[in-house]
Amino acid sequence: MSDFDTIIRGGTLIAPDSISPTDIGIAEGKTVALAKELSGSTREEIDARRLHIFPGVIDAHVHFNEPGRADWEGIETGSQALAAGGGTCFFDMPLNAHPPTCDVASFNLKAAAAQNKSVTDFALWGGLVPHNLDEIERLAERGVIGFKAFMADSGIDDFPRADHATLRKGMKRAASVGRLVAVHAESEAITQRLAQEKMTRGLTSARDYLDSRPIEAELEAIRNAIDMAGDVGCKLHVVHVSCAEGVALLTDAKKRGADVSCETCPHYLILTENDALKLGAVAKCAPPLRPPRERDALWERVIAGEITTIGSDHSPSPSEMKRNTNFFKVWGGISGVQHLLPLLIGAPEPIDRLEGHAGETPALPSKALALIAKLTSFNVAERFGLPKTKDGIAVGADADFALVDFREKYTVRSEDLFYRHKQSPYVGRTLTGRVVQTILRGQTIFKRDKIVSQRRGQLIKPSL
Repeated sequence: MSDFDTIIRGGTLIAPDSISPTDIGIAEGKTVALAKELSGSTREEIDARRLHIFPGVIDAHVHFNEPGRADWEGIETGSQALAAGGGTCFFDMPLNAHPPTCDVASFNLKAAAAQNKSVTDFALWGGLVPHNLDEIERLAERGVIGFKAFMADSGIDDFPRADHATLRKGMKRAASVGRLVAVHAESEAITQRLAQEKMTRGLTSARDYLDSRPIEAELEAIRNAIDMAGDVGCKLHVVHVSCAEGVALLTDAKKRGADVSCETCPHYLILTENDALKLGAVAKCAPPLRPPRERDALWERVIAGEITTIGSDHSPSPSEMKRNTNFFKVWGGISGVQHLLPLLIGAPEPIDRLEGHAGETPALPSKALALIAKLTSFNVAERFGLPKTKDGIAVGADADFALVDFREKYTVRSEDLFYRHKQSPYVGRTLTGRVVQTILRGQTIFKRDKIVSQRRGQLIKPSL
C-alpha cells in the first residue's frame, strides 16, 4: 500500500508565508504532506521542477448564464475555461440565468446544473432585488455565498436594480444571517441622465458610452453603499472597482471600523479606454475601462494591499449581441475567466515595484507571487468564509493547484479559448507564464491545453 496517491515533486510552492521548492504529498484528495524532499511511496509522481505551484484560483465573479441562457456560455464551457486558467472554484452570479437565483427553487435549478456539468467546484450567489427580500433567509439556509445587488440597471429585465430602500432592507436581512452583500456600484441617476442626454443628441459611439459612465457615478454609489452597510451592520463587498478613488473610499471606511472589502478585475489593470476605442464591443463593460492614468493609480492600490480580491467578471454573450451601431445597445461584458491568473502573472511592470525592480527571471519577485496568490485564492477563501478545506495550500486542505511554467511565452488565440463564443479582448496579446496543469482535490482536470477529467465539481457553502 502506497503512502500517497500522488507526489508533486520539486515545484516552487507559493504559500502565504513562504515561497520555496517543495514536494507535495496527496492522499484521498487532500494535501497530507509538505517537505523539500518528501519520502514515501506513491502511485503517481508529477515532475514539477522548474514550475511554480499556485493555489487553485477561486474566481468569485463569473456569469455562466445557466439555466435559461446557456447559449451565452453555460456551466460546462465556463468551468472548462476556468480550469484552463488554473481555476478550481467559481462563484456564479445570480443574474443572467433565467430564472435568476432569487429564491430556493432557482438556486436548486442552478445547483443541479452545476453538479451535472461543472469540472470545477462552485458556489452560488443569491440575488438581492425588490421582489425577493422574504427569500433572503431561505437562500442563506440553502447555502448562498452572499447576496448581489445592482445599484444601476443590470441590463437583465428579470433582475431589477435595488433602490436605496430595497438595498438597506436587504442588507439588514443579510446581516441577520451572516452573509455579505456585494454591490455593482454605479449611480443610476447619473448614468441614466448622461446616457439619455447622449442618445437624444444621436451620440452613440464607444466614446459617448465611456463618457456616460464617469468615475463620479461609481464614487457616489460606493459612498451610499458604505453608509447603508454601516447603518445596518452588514458586511459589504464592492465588485469590479475600476478606479483608485473608489478603493480609497473603502480603505478609509475600513480604517473607521467598517467591515468592507473590494474586488477589481484584470481588464481594469491591463486594458484602458484606449483599448475600448480600438477593440470596440469586445471590450465594453460597466463600469467602463478607464484612462491609462487611472489604471496606473489602481495598480498602486493593488500593490498597497487595499484590494481584497481579483475576479474575472466573466460576462459573455453570443457574438450577435456584440454587434450594433449604437454602442449603448451592445451587450456589456468581457470574457476573461480563462486568463485571470495568466494576465496577472504576465503583468510584471507594475507589480514588480514590490521589490523595486522589473523583469526578474524566471519568475516575478516573491512578494509579487504571494500577492497574486492572495488576491486570487487565499483572500477569497477568507473573505467569503469558505471551509478550511478551501483555504489555499496547507496540510489538510483540498489538493487544489495550478502548475505554471514561467518559461513559456505564448499569444492568446481565439481557437484556444474554451468559451462557447470564441471572443475576448485578450486575443492577440502575448503572455508570459502558461498554466500547464490544474489539479482539483488531487485529480488532474486540465493538462497541456486539454480537459483530461470529467470529474464533477462540488457545491461549496460558506462555513460561518
